[in-house]
Amino acid sequence: MNEPVRAVLRGAKPYATADVGAAVDLSDNTSLWGPPPAAVDALRALDASAFARYPAIPPAELYRALADYAGVSTDMIVAGCGSDDLIDGAMRTFAEPGSTIAFSTPTFSMVPAFAAINGLRAHAVPFRTDLDLDIDRLLEPRPSIVYLCSPNNPTASAAPLATIERVLDETPGVVILDEAYGEFTAAPGFGLLARHPRLVVLRTLSKAFGLAGLRIGYAVLDAALVPALETVRGPYKVNAAAVAAATAALTAGRDWVQARAAEAAGIRVRLAERLAAVGFSPLPSAANFLCVPCANAAAVAARVRDRGFALRVLRDLPPITPALAASRGAALRIAVGPWPVMARLLDELEPEAAACA
Repeated sequence: MNEPVRAVLRGAKPYATADVGAAVDLSDNTSLWGPPPAAVDALRALDASAFARYPAIPPAELYRALADYAGVSTDMIVAGCGSDDLIDGAMRTFAEPGSTIAFSTPTFSMVPAFAAINGLRAHAVPFRTDLDLDIDRLLEPRPSIVYLCSPNNPTASAAPLATIERVLDETPGVVILDEAYGEFTAAPGFGLLARHPRLVVLRTLSKAFGLAGLRIGYAVLDAALVPALETVRGPYKVNAAAVAAATAALTAGRDWVQARAAEAAGIRVRLAERLAAVGFSPLPSAANFLCVPCANAAAVAARVRDRGFALRVLRDLPPITPALAASRGAALRIAVGPWPVMARLLDELEPEAAACA
């Protein structure tokens, strides 16, 4: 009997995470400050009877809070089960099977996976040596979708505004601007929407908002495109508990979140300076994490994990900077947390600098 699974999925492995095996998890770029107190209070106050009913479609209070935060009207919002739900949905909405999606590499690992699953041709173009986009090569096949992650995961680099605007001006299709880490820098996406009706801006409450476990992502896009994206996603993608916590985080918790994001951005600079001073070569970062080229990343991460800190090991990154070329594409990805945690991490990492050279 022939295998009934689609050919593109044969041998594919589902996304999986392992037990980090450490007291402090710095591997997922989530918030070490935790969720805003207002969100925790909202969950505690939630009537348990809400769990016996389907959530509203759309969840009006959440859409109002998201629209206010983004500075747009509510008919420009689509919420989902994390922003990756919306990446997948946008591919199915804006690209026919067999058409091309273009993106710079390395980037969010689910993008090429979703492209393959949705029958799209992936046009992956390495970043330039200054970590900017190679726009001419990116747009060469006239893609149906251009995916830009800024700040980018895993490099932490942010695309200059002029680069983003040139892509928007010159591409014939839709631009997905993934700003999952937008709260840690001056991310421009929301301000570009009025001039670019084929722009889809993605954000998440998993990073700066500290709600990764509740899986809230959202897209902001031209109101005329919203019904198609909502249709593709299907109903009930956002649960009642997530709606309550997210709404509170975006309203009563907004100042708390912005203060923690600003604190993380400052600590990011301080951590990078300390690492550079002892011999590491972290890439420039606009996110809440650092990408640190390291020739022996796996061995270093294993030793540091044994001493209480889980870091993400990156492999086979393209040699787009001298440091990545020297490390043969290996690196450590380190999430930023409160400074006392970072100071303890530095005590463990500083003796490893020679192993990363």
